[in-house]
Amino acid sequence: MSDAGGLDARLVVRRAAFDLDLALTAAPGEVVALLGPNGAGKSTALRALAGLVPMAGGHVRVDGDDLRPLPPDRRGIGMVFQDYLLFPHLSVLENVAFGPRCQGAGRRAARRAAAEWLERVGIAEYASARPRALSGGQAQRVALARALAVDPGLLLLDEPLAALDAHTKLEIRAALRRHLAGFAGAAVLVTHDPLDAMVLADRIVVIEHGRLVQDGTPADVARRPRTDYVARLVGLNLYRGRAEAGIVTIGDGAATLDSVDSLEGEVFLAFAPSSVALYRTRPDGSPRNLWRARVAAIERHGDRVRVRLAGPPFDAVADVTPASVAELQLSEGSPIWAAVKATETHVYPA
Repeated sequence: MSDAGGLDARLVVRRAAFDLDLALTAAPGEVVALLGPNGAGKSTALRALAGLVPMAGGHVRVDGDDLRPLPPDRRGIGMVFQDYLLFPHLSVLENVAFGPRCQGAGRRAARRAAAEWLERVGIAEYASARPRALSGGQAQRVALARALAVDPGLLLLDEPLAALDAHTKLEIRAALRRHLAGFAGAAVLVTHDPLDAMVLADRIVVIEHGRLVQDGTPADVARRPRTDYVARLVGLNLYRGRAEAGIVTIGDGAATLDSVDSLEGEVFLAFAPSSVALYRTRPDGSPRNLWRARVAAIERHGDRVRVRLAGPPFDAVADVTPASVAELQLSEGSPIWAAVKATETHVYPA
C-alpha cells in the first residue's frame, strides 16, 4: 500500500510466552476483520495499533503518518472496546463530546458534533442519560459515536457485538454495517464470530500463533480454507495432500480421495459435511470415495444433526437429518460407512 491513505502496519510484539509478527493493511473505506482462535494475537494486534501495548519492532502508518512514536491519545484513532468503557460520570452527550474536546474543539462545538453523531446512530433521545441507564445495544451505539466523533483515519473495533444478546445482536450488526459502509477511513474489526466477519468485513485476515495464515475476501476464505481452524469456522472438511491424476493422497499416504479437479502437486481438498452420505452397510455401486469410520459424536446443528466420524483413515464431519439418525441407528462408537462423490470435492493449491 502506498502512503496515500489507509493503514500500513507491521506489528511486532514480544512477550514471555507469545510473539506477534503481523503485516496488516487496510485501504480507506475498507473493513478488515481479524479472525483467529483464542490466544492467536487478535486483541494484541489491535492494542498495538492503538499504542496500548509496546512494540518490539515494525511500524504503524495511517494516511502516510507514522503513529508508532505517538502516545495513544495523540494517534487520532477511534476505538470501540468490547465492554465499551463509557465514562460513568458523564452523560451520553458528554461521552461523545470528550474526543472532540481533547482535539481542541470548544465546548459548544464539541457538544454540537456529539449531538450530530448521536442523531446518526439513532440514540439522540438519550443524550442526557448516564451510561448505567442504557441497554447493551444503546451503549454500543454510544461507543461507536464516541469513536467516530474524532474523525479518525483508523477505526478499531474489539469484539463490538460480543456483549449483546442474540436478538439485539442482529439489530446492532445491521446498524454497524451501515455505519461502517459510510466510514471513509480504514477499519479493523476483531471478532471470534465468523458470521460477524462475513457480514461486516470486506476482507478477512486469519491469524494463528501470532502469524498470518490466510488473507482474502469472505467468499474466498469460506470457499478455500487453509487451516483446520478456518475449515471448522466455515463448516468444511479439509485435508492436505498431494494430487496426481485426479487422486489426492492424504497425509502419510494411508488414504486417498478421488477428485474431478486436474491439479497436480501439493493441494488442499475440501468438501461440505452435507456432501457426506452415511450407510449402515457397504453400499452397492461402490462410490469412488468410500471408507469405514466410527461415530465419535452426534450433535444437533440447526435443523440438521452433525455426526463426527473418527478414523482411520481420517476424521470427518457429516450433516444428516434427524430421520437418518434414527434410520441408521447412529450412536457414539457405532461403525458406519461414509462416502462422498468426487464431484462434491474441491481441490486447490496448498
